[in-house]
Amino acid sequence: MELSEHIKTANVEDVTLRRPFHPALRGTLCVTSHHLLFSDRKDEASWQLLILLRNIDAIEKSVENLFGYPRTMGSSGTITIKCKDLLVLQLEIPGMEECLNIASSIEALSALESVTEMYPFFYRPSHLTLHGPWGLSSIEQYYKQTERLQWDRWRVSTVNSDFSVCPSYPRAVIVPREVDDEKLVQSARFRQGGRFPVLSYCHLRNGMVIMRSSQPLTGANRKRCKEDELLLQAVIDGSELGYIIDLRSAQQAQQARMTGGGFESKSCYSYWKRINRHHERGKVLQESLIKLVEACSDPSHSVDRWLSKLENSKWLSHVHSALSTAGLVVECVERDGHSVLVHGSEGTDSTLLVSSLAQLILDPASRTLTGFLCLLERDWIQAGHPFQQRCAHSAYSHARLKQECPSFLLLLDCVWQVWRQFPLALEFSEALLLRLAQEVYASNYGTFLCNNEQERCAAGVKENTHCLFQSLLSADIEEQYLNPLYEPTDLAIWPSVHPQSLQLWTGLFLRWTEYAQNMEEAREEMWSIVKEHRERVGPDRTNKTPSTHCDTLTPFENLMDELTIL
Repeated sequence: MELSEHIKTANVEDVTLRRPFHPALRGTLCVTSHHLLFSDRKDEASWQLLILLRNIDAIEKSVENLFGYPRTMGSSGTITIKCKDLLVLQLEIPGMEECLNIASSIEALSALESVTEMYPFFYRPSHLTLHGPWGLSSIEQYYKQTERLQWDRWRVSTVNSDFSVCPSYPRAVIVPREVDDEKLVQSARFRQGGRFPVLSYCHLRNGMVIMRSSQPLTGANRKRCKEDELLLQAVIDGSELGYIIDLRSAQQAQQARMTGGGFESKSCYSYWKRINRHHERGKVLQESLIKLVEACSDPSHSVDRWLSKLENSKWLSHVHSALSTAGLVVECVERDGHSVLVHGSEGTDSTLLVSSLAQLILDPASRTLTGFLCLLERDWIQAGHPFQQRCAHSAYSHARLKQECPSFLLLLDCVWQVWRQFPLALEFSEALLLRLAQEVYASNYGTFLCNNEQERCAAGVKENTHCLFQSLLSADIEEQYLNPLYEPTDLAIWPSVHPQSLQLWTGLFLRWTEYAQNMEEAREEMWSIVKEHRERVGPDRTNKTPSTHCDTLTPFENLMDELTIL
């Protein structure tokens, strides 16, 4: 079926648009295969609003009868559009039939299931080309670029070159050098989804590593896999101790054995100590997001009601859990000098969340703009986070798909908490995090399409779409995502997880309120002041090193002091 066949009414005149903080406008509404276009033409000027249909999470329609005439003669309708970026719009459309046709077209075109029918396959801006490498770095390139690390104990394996060993892993992975590919295959058969332990990060100063995998399939009969045991033994020397951070409660891990899953036993993995840290995921996390957005959309002005709804959403509790566990991983690697294996059940959500947050805290390179995007590419996109399943809907949709889960949005919120507590330590700004929060749900680019590398290869994503990360690093775009206060440090940073240190990400969840509009104006003013000063005195700013340990929230006065220094 052609996309155009979903469009029952393409254009409607005299449509009234209502949106936050702006007066109502009357103009023309146009539906295309991938966009909703509203055009307001006054005099010779023309203002347009373009919405990617993929960004529409839910629509609500109501048809009103005017003046008591029959419905076909005097009816009009209102369509409320709720977007995945949390924007809510209203369209008042003259004519009952036109209103219903527009609503039907939007519902069909905003829920396309075929990847190749989505807009990234049709997006062709003049300043970008499909020729050349796609993405920022491959596993092989990452290995070569970091040869200064202790790679004598590690190698790049292409055992998964045809995706037959693990469908959700990339073609190449970094594994212990002394473990051959046959042992990797056996280990994959012993791990859920074939996600055998692979290297995520190697610490520059002490050579300790962060590994990630899925749960072992020990089952009720307590099965063993000698190849898996040898793989983990090869990660550490016999004199060392490793830590397995299991992102499930001890009870959940025990219950998993009854359904074929399980955990590493002490007797078989004698050099590894297991620690359970419970993390919610899946439906629980999705419901938490829905409740949070409902609280932020509450029209009442009752403080008690607001605080109660915010607490009941438990979103900040999930932020706390993620940052707290990432801090535990960092303590094991940085302070105690031990390697860590992180896993939950499938190893595609909380596992990636914790391992990537730990790298942000540990690794100065991951706190640069390029390094952070490379981290997301390596530990989320290439590592097989199922974006298409997890981000099918946001918080407004009435469809409750089993696979939906805002794990990546939770990561961005955690990174924002770190950015807010350490305003000098990250090279990128909140603007980048907000852009990524929008792009992951609806994008012109192919970066977040599909669920893994195998699906992207089958759909021809790299040959037929543009890469978001490459676009963000282009010279004419990069500057708007840079932090003007950035002062690099080689030390680890330690974000506080005290309740008073974690705050609601107002820039995202209150994005369409008056408060957010005022903050955006303040940020733009700060940028102009900093840029003007740098143009006057040059790039050499200060030798002051930012604090790298934080037990309480970084005071706002400190940020103002830094602005004064600049």
